[in-house]
Amino acid sequence: MQSQTENQTKQNVQRNSLRADEPRTLTELFLKAVEKHNRVDALNYKKDGAWQAISSTEMLSRIENIALGLYSLGLRKGDRIALLAANSPEWTLGDAGCQFAGVIDVPIYTTLAPNSVEYIIKDSGARIFFLQDKETFERIKEVLPNCSTIEKLIFFDFTDVETKNAISLEKLEKAGEELKAEKPFLIGELIKAIEPNDVATLIYTSGTTGEPKGVMLSHANLIANATNTAVEFTFTPKDKPLSVLPLSHVFERSAMYVYILNGTGVHYAESIEKAADNLREVAPTIFVGVPRIFEKVYAKAKLKAAQKSQLKVKIFDWAIEIAKDYAYKTEFKQPIPHLLAVKHSIADHLVFSKLRAFFGGKLRFCITGGAALSDDIYLTFNGAGISIMQGYGLTETSPVVTTNTPFNKRLGTVGKAIRNVEIRIADDGEIEVSGPNVMLGYYKKADATKRAFTEDGWFRTGDIGKIDKGGFLKITDRKKELFKTSGGKYIAPSPIEQMIKASRFVSQVVLVGNERKFPAALIVPNFEQLENYARIKNLDIKTSAEFCAHPRIVNLIERQVAELTENLSRFEKVKKIALLENELTVESGELTPTLKVKRRVIEEKYCEIIEKIYTDG
Repeated sequence: MQSQTENQTKQNVQRNSLRADEPRTLTELFLKAVEKHNRVDALNYKKDGAWQAISSTEMLSRIENIALGLYSLGLRKGDRIALLAANSPEWTLGDAGCQFAGVIDVPIYTTLAPNSVEYIIKDSGARIFFLQDKETFERIKEVLPNCSTIEKLIFFDFTDVETKNAISLEKLEKAGEELKAEKPFLIGELIKAIEPNDVATLIYTSGTTGEPKGVMLSHANLIANATNTAVEFTFTPKDKPLSVLPLSHVFERSAMYVYILNGTGVHYAESIEKAADNLREVAPTIFVGVPRIFEKVYAKAKLKAAQKSQLKVKIFDWAIEIAKDYAYKTEFKQPIPHLLAVKHSIADHLVFSKLRAFFGGKLRFCITGGAALSDDIYLTFNGAGISIMQGYGLTETSPVVTTNTPFNKRLGTVGKAIRNVEIRIADDGEIEVSGPNVMLGYYKKADATKRAFTEDGWFRTGDIGKIDKGGFLKITDRKKELFKTSGGKYIAPSPIEQMIKASRFVSQVVLVGNERKFPAALIVPNFEQLENYARIKNLDIKTSAEFCAHPRIVNLIERQVAELTENLSRFEKVKKIALLENELTVESGELTPTLKVKRRVIEEKYCEIIEKIYTDG
């Protein structure tokens, strides 16, 4: 699998300059972590209403048993398994078990449609399929007969499962334990056979356009990213992270490797729906999330104030302006005027303390990536005492390329390149990356791999950006998402969408207008805020459809858009809008699992609405 990209990646592999005490493979990462940080609570999960712990010793023993269990089923180095499950200790143990066995795992998002699951299994040639439970199986069972390479299903939760060729993870571990007793030296032999440049995982890009591609990431890629990112922060065994983002995405998975490497006590959220409860229970010191999470927390806090009284809304808005002013001055090391300090103290008591309490009250910092974080949200949270570090990366770069840190950050940027990684800007503005974290290539797609690299071996990200004098990177847009009006003007949609999302009445927004006379916006309103607005204005509006069609509501949001984008050039200004009744979701195929908009899907799905925008009036 490596030969097709050997020339492109040779330079990247050679750039890796790990210290002698740093692991070279994921296997070594787990072994070194257990040796150095032998915790009684390495992995923590909630069961039957109480938090349970798995010790470092038990974690390692179970990893070895899973590796040997896979060996007992006939899997050998280089074979593939697929993994479809929500975050849990079993996910981490299953992943690590594959790495110890030299087996390549293929994580699948739990939100993917059955036909996409089928495509990934067929393309990867997975022989074993790890599944969470009966419910997961029922959702995708219709496509399994088409997946001829699958030999056995292994369930994390085997309750009520009735299907052929299926066993529980517990039974797999038992088989491994028996093989360990029979051949005590085998696990050592399997571990010894692992090389840094071996493929560790195939992660299929969800991509906003085109067919999914299997990104081949090696042990060296993932280790380089974990170690080179970790040195930018101050992780210690005293830290307590809460895992919420899907481990099937390399962002959360890489974070998990960082946590384990640094001996933290990892806690797994029960689900996205219960994450808010888990945050209060666990009181994490570190939280990794995508911008949408912080946007929703802010919107919820704003709504809570609005539902109480107009006075509470005014106090909330006043506090937010204080937070942004305070954070801005702090960011640029300007003196804090005495009056602002007093106001900040009052705002902290009335508003900020409640925001911090939502996250458990003990956060040292949050790390975000996967999409753009608006300056307003950044300043609001930082001013409220919740430090957010924005970074940038891609699946193909394992993923982190740049990050802001507690010691080195800059507003409006995604930070500086991490250790051992280099970035440069091509003549057309595209960001290019070189480093030990850059993928080996796309599985069975030599042409796509070749197109992804420059002649001198740098990876083409597909993103447009600028590097300032301090070395901080600013992302301006996706290269493929830039569109041109019929007047020949190029427009970057993302920054304009961020401006519009600053409105409390807007939940989601997608800019359209390729080859049209002007840009327009599809907007999903914040219906909770609109309900409160309608109540205050005595408007008799009940359903989402009624809100989207009501002239007063349309006019309200048109005015919001105009005010928030007044400083744009004339050709960039949104001339018309259309309100959508339903939120854009991953399940509907409109968003990627990291909540980025799939623009091609949106344009196809809402083509009639878009056409109406440009034909009316």
